[in-house]
Amino acid sequence: MARSYSNRGWSRRGRRANIAYLVVALVLFVLIVSVLFRGHSSDPQPASAGDAGGQTNPVSQLAEASPPPVDAEAQPESAAPEPAPVAVEPQVEPSPLETLVAAEPPQEASDTNAEATRAIAEALALGRSQPGSVIEVRDKLNAILAMPLSEQQRQTVKQEMSKLADEWLFGPAAFAGDPLCGTYTVKSGDVLEVIGRRHKVPYEILMQINNIPRPQSLGAGRAIKVIHGPFRAKVYRSTFTLDLYLQDTFVRSFKVGLGMPATPTPTGLWRVKDGGKLIQPPWYDKVTNRTYKASDPDYPLGSRWIALDGVDGDARGRTGFAIHGTKDPDQIGTAGSRGCIRMYNGDAILVYNLLVPLYSKVEVVD
Repeated sequence: MARSYSNRGWSRRGRRANIAYLVVALVLFVLIVSVLFRGHSSDPQPASAGDAGGQTNPVSQLAEASPPPVDAEAQPESAAPEPAPVAVEPQVEPSPLETLVAAEPPQEASDTNAEATRAIAEALALGRSQPGSVIEVRDKLNAILAMPLSEQQRQTVKQEMSKLADEWLFGPAAFAGDPLCGTYTVKSGDVLEVIGRRHKVPYEILMQINNIPRPQSLGAGRAIKVIHGPFRAKVYRSTFTLDLYLQDTFVRSFKVGLGMPATPTPTGLWRVKDGGKLIQPPWYDKVTNRTYKASDPDYPLGSRWIALDGVDGDARGRTGFAIHGTKDPDQIGTAGSRGCIRMYNGDAILVYNLLVPLYSKVEVVD
């Protein structure tokens, strides 16, 4: 009986072992099939660091180890890739006329006077092709200023005329046929101040353009260049600009400072006061009850003083106003004075040498 029981126990243990072997075999079979199936899959798998023959890519390792610096505040988290660089053609400096046309935005094309643009181009072309035609070009450009112009056109004409003034006005040569400048042969007993007064210009400008060091050094028989004045000025309060003219021909523009809102520069017509041209005169300030001298470190008048008398408009009967230099150049282009017209000191000296008492007018407009 004992032997029979033992055989039955071994029989049961054998069956259990067979079942375990079968389960293990089945698991192994499933794993082998799964590996084979993945190896033959048509979908590409991401390459690991050991792919490509077991060698790693040093460039990719460098990129992973040292990412480029990024400004976290300037770059969005999912920034789009930068576009490929586009080839840029070399830029060509435009001509003055091309700049004039290009500066006009399309929506303001009606503001540009096409006739004036053609006239400007013709005048500039004449100046380039015939260098001796300074007076003719000047007169053509001056006539264009009387036409309806865009602001850009007007500035272009004024800039070109300012360049020409260095030749026909401030240079030593007198051009043939110029009604504004000529020559005069000095006679015995002539005085430079008298010659200037006869031509309605200050003698200082005659000294400048003729390179005369002292008025007393004027010798008889010498031919000098003279200017047929007078000069006049027009001040624009809206742009803080003073335009200078010889008779009716534009010469040059200057930036100026004008009166504060509480003490504005009066509009209207002024003239240079007789005896009102002074070099750094003492100045009495009625507000502070103080008299300033030129030697004072805070002397406010700068290099020159050109007193004005009001003759028409809001200026009529007004006195105490002047064109003068300044100790504070930052005030130019602003409304900071008590009504006077301030200029850079160098500009004030030039205007002083051009405006003559009684004959030179200064018009102030908005």
